[in-house]
Amino acid sequence: MPEISIQNPAESLTCNQDMRPNALKYLCPLMIYVFSALAFTRPGWITWSPVLFVWVFVPILELFLPADDRNFNEAEEALAKKDRLYDYLLYAIVPIQFAALFLFFQSLQATDMAWWELTGRIMSMGLLCGTFGINVAHELGHRVNPVEQAMAKLLLLTSLYMHFFIEHNKGHHKHVATPQDPSSARYNELLYLFLGRSVWYSYWSAWRIANEDMRKSGRGIFHWKNEMLQAQIIQISFVVGIFLFFGWLTTVYFLCAAILGISMLETVNYIEHYGLQRRQLDNGKYERTLPIHSWNSNHLVGRLMLFELSRHSDHHYMASRKYQILRHHDDVPQLPTGYPGSMMLALVPPAWFYVMNKRVEALKTMPRSAEVADDQYCVN
Repeated sequence: MPEISIQNPAESLTCNQDMRPNALKYLCPLMIYVFSALAFTRPGWITWSPVLFVWVFVPILELFLPADDRNFNEAEEALAKKDRLYDYLLYAIVPIQFAALFLFFQSLQATDMAWWELTGRIMSMGLLCGTFGINVAHELGHRVNPVEQAMAKLLLLTSLYMHFFIEHNKGHHKHVATPQDPSSARYNELLYLFLGRSVWYSYWSAWRIANEDMRKSGRGIFHWKNEMLQAQIIQISFVVGIFLFFGWLTTVYFLCAAILGISMLETVNYIEHYGLQRRQLDNGKYERTLPIHSWNSNHLVGRLMLFELSRHSDHHYMASRKYQILRHHDDVPQLPTGYPGSMMLALVPPAWFYVMNKRVEALKTMPRSAEVADDQYCVN
């Protein structure tokens, strides 16, 4: 009788290199840094190259490339989950982001720039603030490791949006798709009205959360451990430092870039949850957050450029899941294109409402699968 050899599954996972997911594909977003370096060091139309790449080339490319809804199998997910390269790519963003910011400051010292070249550089820095300063911070901010959380706060500093760390984790994820969440867009709400509402109420929501944390710990709201107080001091000091080293005009240009980055984030918030609502139960609480409460996009280029942020349905369903193993769920709301294209669509409200309102209405008549029929609740 022939001898039967049974291989340890763990050994199979570590030995089978052919099935190993490729983390290096997430080097693609660094192309934006390459274009930005050119924008900050070269004159002429090249100052707009990052903007053209993200807002023209990528949306057009996604119109022709099919969405990819494949998930890792169990073995691939296990390999990707323990592959530290995915983490190292995120860590590398921190020094690169600050190097790009310094290069931006240096580029503004030129006195022979045309107004449209200056505008291109400010727009390019704003793109970095939104794409890396906030988006990568969003991923690292969900980690429990204090070092990774500190990296998230450093990245948020480059957009002057450090309160996002507090409100997003302790507010948005708790109240998403309910009237209590300032970052969830209402049905028929204009993007431009949403931007003001979300920025204003998210900021004050972060203060309420931080102050409540202090009260629960028996400390006063002006205690130095208050995270919102820390954030204000750090951000003001950062802006003052820019003013002292580079002058008031560079400071103004930086504030413009930060505002652009913040606007990108809030536009992403707008498209991620537009018109979606969690059911309120008889006891006044809301059903638990499920994949159907976020708009999803499987368009590959946008997924890579934003470190899988567009697989947002799974992110809200399982916030602790790392970006490289986020999953596609069947029967969840799908955006008409990737994030860059959807954000461009949202800038034209009539077009946005024409496309998206039909999708929202269709969801109301769609039967819930067993996965999303759970009446558990978690919000008062």
